[in-house]
Amino acid sequence: MLFEDLADFRYLSVCSGIEAATEAWHPFGMKCAGVAEIDAFPSQVLAHRLGAGRPRYMPDPDAEGLTEEERETRQKMIDTIERPDMVWGNRLTNFGDFTQIRSDDVGPVQLLVGGTPCQSFSIAGKRLGLDDPRGNLTLEFLALAKRIQSDWILWENVPGFLSHDEGRTMGAFTRLLGECGFRWAYRVLDAQYV
Repeated sequence: MLFEDLADFRYLSVCSGIEAATEAWHPFGMKCAGVAEIDAFPSQVLAHRLGAGRPRYMPDPDAEGLTEEERETRQKMIDTIERPDMVWGNRLTNFGDFTQIRSDDVGPVQLLVGGTPCQSFSIAGKRLGLDDPRGNLTLEFLALAKRIQSDWILWENVPGFLSHDEGRTMGAFTRLLGECGFRWAYRVLDAQYV
């Protein structure tokens, strides 16, 4: 694919943080179909840098099966996002909770990009993997790719993902990639050189 061909290339970024993908791909003419971030600080950075709006979907603090701590955390996120002194844009949609994005929210997207939370796979953490709600977002990422029918995905996480549960988590992930119709390749990159 030549750079001239990228003018109609649309991507959706989830777990966007401060959105490095848009910074990197903007010179090539790629179009961001939207971002998805729920934390207040990165959401404000997205509003300032890209004109992103207030997150459209937020995690439900009253959902079944949550611990009291998870409920409080979700409610605190909502309260912070809804502060009246926060300034929001209207040039780019921040979908917020990416698990709630539907295909008709974004239209055709060639690439889904994101780095779901890594704490549950990191060797520095408890390594609860898919038993941790944050780790389970890995599966939600694949579910979103299937819902929006993206042609490509670019998923990022920590090297500890490869060894989690003696490699069974990686095996399950790649099996699910195949079931979603994707072929796959992976690399471990040292971020200081990228």
